[in-house]
Formats: sequence, C-alpha cells, structure tokens
Amino acid sequence: MADIYLTRKGHQKLVEELEHLKKVKRRELSRAVGEARSHGDISENAEYDAAKEAQAHNEKRIAELEAKLAGARIIEDHDIKADEVLIGATVRLKDLDTGEELEYTLVSAEEADYNQNKISISSPVGEGLLNHKENETVQIKIPAGTLRYKILKISRE
Repeated sequence: MADIYLTRKGHQKLVEELEHLKKVKRRELSRAVGEARSHGDISENAEYDAAKEAQAHNEKRIAELEAKLAGARIIEDHDIKADEVLIGATVRLKDLDTGEELEYTLVSAEEADYNQNKISISSPVGEGLLNHKENETVQIKIPAGTLRYKILKISRE
C-alpha cells in the first residue's frame, strides 16, 4: 500500500477508531452472534446472518485501518513550506464569482470531513489549490463548471 500522509490528529483518530473496533465493537458483535446462535437452527436464522455479516464488516474495517496505519506517515508542519498550499495547510479563499470567503484545510482522503471544512488533496478543489501561493488566482474545473478563487491566506495549525 502506498504511503498515506496524516496529520497527528488524523493519525490519533484512526488509532482510536481501531482500538474501539477491536476492544468494544468486536465483543458486542461476538455476543450478538452467540445470542442469535442460541435461538436454534442457524440455517434459517436471519438474526444470526445479520450478526455474522456485521462481524465480517467490522473485521474488514479493522484490517483496513491496520493497513493504513502501517503505511501512514505523519506530516509535520516544520517539514512543509509555509507560503505554499500543501497538505496540512489551512487556506482562506475568496470566491471571485460570489464574493464569499471560504476556509478549507487540506488533508488526506482518510481525514477529509466536509462538515469540518477539511477537504482531500485528491478532491478537485484540493488538487486545484495545491502548490499555489497567497494572492494567486486559481481556476478549478469541477463537474458543475469552473470555480475561480483568490488565495487570501495560507496558515498552519
């Protein structure tokens, strides 16, 4: 698996999710399978099938997280140029069509969360902003058309 770049917070969040799935969710699902099995014939037991399926999904997610964390590289702010839009940067933008100001933090796909204004560097907007500097105007093609932004400020946490 290719290297995955994560912030410290993003890495910690994945570690916590992994621990929860292994220590809490795994036990809950094991109990659910046991309970469903105790209801008799498992060949026609929908509750048993559902519990086994949930258990399989949990194990798959555990394997995914372990693989991601094994290949994860934590990005450090002191390793990144402060005057350029790169992963980990928070970017303040002005939409040149609406005048609206926006702020995004560029993160890996694993950390992306639009509700927290964290966008993936592999998203159209993230890719379009990468490697640009303050006061530059960027045009980003998206399925709905073209976005035009002026980069007002680049900062790090």
